[in-house]
Amino acid sequence: MYMSAMRNSLGRLSRRWRAARQQRRRKYLFTGLIILAALLGLFLLLVVVDNLGLELRDVRPGATYSVKYAEELGLDSREAYLAVLDDLGVRALRLPVYWDRIESEPGEYDFSEVDWQLQQAAQRGSKVILAVGLKVPRWPECHVPSWAEGYSEQELRGRALAMLEKTVRHFSAQPNFSAWQVENEPFFNFGECPRITRAQLQQEVDLVRSIDGRPIVITDAGELSDWLRAASIGDILGISTYRDVWNRYLGHLFWPISPKWYATRLKAVRPLVDDVFVSELQTEPWSPGPIKDWDIEEQKQHMNPEKLRANFAFASRMSVSEVYLWGVEWWYWMKEQGHPEMWEAGKEIFID
Repeated sequence: MYMSAMRNSLGRLSRRWRAARQQRRRKYLFTGLIILAALLGLFLLLVVVDNLGLELRDVRPGATYSVKYAEELGLDSREAYLAVLDDLGVRALRLPVYWDRIESEPGEYDFSEVDWQLQQAAQRGSKVILAVGLKVPRWPECHVPSWAEGYSEQELRGRALAMLEKTVRHFSAQPNFSAWQVENEPFFNFGECPRITRAQLQQEVDLVRSIDGRPIVITDAGELSDWLRAASIGDILGISTYRDVWNRYLGHLFWPISPKWYATRLKAVRPLVDDVFVSELQTEPWSPGPIKDWDIEEQKQHMNPEKLRANFAFASRMSVSEVYLWGVEWWYWMKEQGHPEMWEAGKEIFID
């Protein structure tokens, strides 16, 4: 009986000790949450205060237009392109030149698609940046022809360099565009692409310069890159700006970064280049898969006219003169689905 009483007594003490320990843990957790909330509140307050002095500047809006993305959405790419020029009123464009569309067979080049785009833009007085190289805008970024898919990386680079030379020689004879963009965010590891070294990018830039004297744009990721490598190679730096992003492990995330954060970094790299602009401002939702397969109502939660205006106002406080919007093809597709709100909101920006 003595042993039984001892065990009961020890059991009661053990339960009390565990209860006290759990109570302390809850207390520490609660205290930690209060401190975390206070720090987050302080951070947000500092962000607000930090940006009170940033004026809303007049910036020139532009847009990236991708024929491949338009077709992926099931659109007539020419019809959508003309609507972007005529109905939306875009007068500054960034046009990708896709390798698999200009050289669908080895050594056989067809530039007529981009020639037509340039002619239409010129007729309307639209400024154009031509994006050339192995990696250009829109997923999967590197649009390699099917005939080159089995090549080694060295062979692929060699063929891509030959394609680049042919492309630049062809378009150098045309007066109706303002600058070259060589590769797309070459130092940011995104897309189904081989990594490019600084030496390889410099070789491409030197090749373009040897053929044509127009300025060269190098773009970089706005949030996850240093900008210095890109700025040290090109004449103009373009940066992307995304605020609502998606991660396969964490889902959708909001970047708590202020315009002042961008403006301060831009001030640091400006001495290295002639100009800096926003090459991609997010104005479409970041979908976890093909956007056509995503519920439209959920798409509208992640991008809508209010967020479009807020993102454009955000970029207008970053101390840049031009901002190229990303997603006009999606606006047009949404309009075709009976949801014209983004298209109409975009008109306000471009026409004003």
